[in-house]
Amino acid sequence: MMFADTIIISDLHLGSEVSRAPAALRMLKSASFNRLILLGDIFCDLNFGRLKKEHWKFLSYIRRLSNPKREIEVVWVEGNHDHGLSQVMSHLVGIRVYQEYAWELDGICHLAIHGHQFDCFLTRNIVLSRFLSAMHLALQKISFGKKRMTGFLERFDTAWLRLSAKVAAGALAHGKSKNVQRIFCGHTHEALSLKRDGVEYYNTGSWTQENATYVAIDRQGVRVLEYRGSPEESLDADMKAELEIDFEELLAD
Repeated sequence: MMFADTIIISDLHLGSEVSRAPAALRMLKSASFNRLILLGDIFCDLNFGRLKKEHWKFLSYIRRLSNPKREIEVVWVEGNHDHGLSQVMSHLVGIRVYQEYAWELDGICHLAIHGHQFDCFLTRNIVLSRFLSAMHLALQKISFGKKRMTGFLERFDTAWLRLSAKVAAGALAHGKSKNVQRIFCGHTHEALSLKRDGVEYYNTGSWTQENATYVAIDRQGVRVLEYRGSPEESLDADMKAELEIDFEELLAD
């Protein structure tokens, strides 16, 4: 069993054809933690009719986790796909929804924010971004090979809706303005770890692709983990090297 003070997952996109809700549920059931942060875009959209049985099972488990008797803090940070769900979610799974969430562990200040706030394309082109999101959902239903299609969709997302470097830059600047030492985002679907001006930035990745990733935090530090079934494993050395990218090099790309 994996132990952590805090686990952060994002971009599960319940209701999507490529949501890995069963895998996320298995991961949570196999872990022990004091705090769970759902870092946005847990839903694909507000159409609950698209939710499958396994998606409702995930939500049911989250509701059980939030029971005060379990003494686990469950936090939902709103993403762009979750927009408007605050009141619904407070009744559906019994947890509060935040725009951003701050907490402290061993004197280190942490901040979780979905990250779409730093995506200039999304914030300046709301109508177009909604169209692209709808197109994204439609493409998911095309059945010419799930793996091939999933890979294409991830490239589509990265190219059109998510800019990892700009989200990272915005998050780091925001973290510095808030005087936090660590800031966590989702939104880009790309797991990432970097540091600038004394602020550490971590992106949790997503649960819509084969290599699902999430973040675990304890007194030893922050780990970006890949879920490979059971047991959970840390990213291997090669993948860690890819994640720990020089910030200036990232922005130059």
